[in-house]
Amino acid sequence: MKIAVPMFVRESDQKILEAVAPQADFYYGRDPEKLAEAEVILGNVQPELLGRCRNLKWLQLNSAGADAYCKPGILPERVQLTNSTGAYGQALSEHMLALLLAMMKKLYLYHDNQKAHQWKDEGTVTSLEDATVVVVGFGNIGRAFGRLCKLLGAHVIGIRRHRGAVPGEADEMGTLEDLPGILPRADVVASVLPGTPETTHLYDARMFAAMKPGAWFINCGRGNAVVQDDLRQALRNGHLSGAALDVTDPEPLPADDPLWDTPNLVITPHISGDHHLARTWDNVVNIAATNLKHYLAGEPLDNPVDRKTGYRKSR
Repeated sequence: MKIAVPMFVRESDQKILEAVAPQADFYYGRDPEKLAEAEVILGNVQPELLGRCRNLKWLQLNSAGADAYCKPGILPERVQLTNSTGAYGQALSEHMLALLLAMMKKLYLYHDNQKAHQWKDEGTVTSLEDATVVVVGFGNIGRAFGRLCKLLGAHVIGIRRHRGAVPGEADEMGTLEDLPGILPRADVVASVLPGTPETTHLYDARMFAAMKPGAWFINCGRGNAVVQDDLRQALRNGHLSGAALDVTDPEPLPADDPLWDTPNLVITPHISGDHHLARTWDNVVNIAATNLKHYLAGEPLDNPVDRKTGYRKSR
């Protein structure tokens, strides 16, 4: 069996994977010719290369997002597709909390003042205690962020596709259909939605206008969920106190894009996940290794992706 591993791996990760399948022929790298020979690929590859992978039976993504691989014609139905849902909750939720507190406490303004050698008081700040935080996309990452916000005294409303019980990380739950009616209550709106047709350009002028005046907005899901010109307008006219984006449309964000110079906007270059936090990559490799065990035993794989929605399938 040939197993290609195009994702970032450490020497310790290689040992974990190879211990699961000692008889397999492992290849580490992104050579298209090597990838084309593989029966199993562990890690994200350029979607357009998959058409050449005639022997491929299973693709394990190192990302939680799978939308690029769910488009028609990218991956044959015979190929199993799984993702790394569950690996990124800690890293993304901590990054989101850091962005939010930096805005609420005006730390980015003080950083600018420091570079300008200015000793300047930027005025009043706000707190998460007693704030209403709406988390749109209440999966593993959204729940992790909700838990952190609750620990700091916030009232958390989770938004998911389907109605269900209220988990411990939230105080209330709703669906995307409920969102316009919930937004006027929100002091913070945090989005961790995947890229799907129903989420594309969800946050437009109408949605931003529905938010409470002075609210904060965070997007660490997909850049195409936001109409960026509408967000710029909501920030420039003062309706929103601030916004933070770890994702944009397109990526990388062009140097001449007006988003860079939008007031009260913090941008990070899609780095909240990936392998920046060692724990995240431990999780990714463990998910891949566990699924490799399942695959070799002919057992159902964890984290199967529903290609119609881009989400992990419900069991």
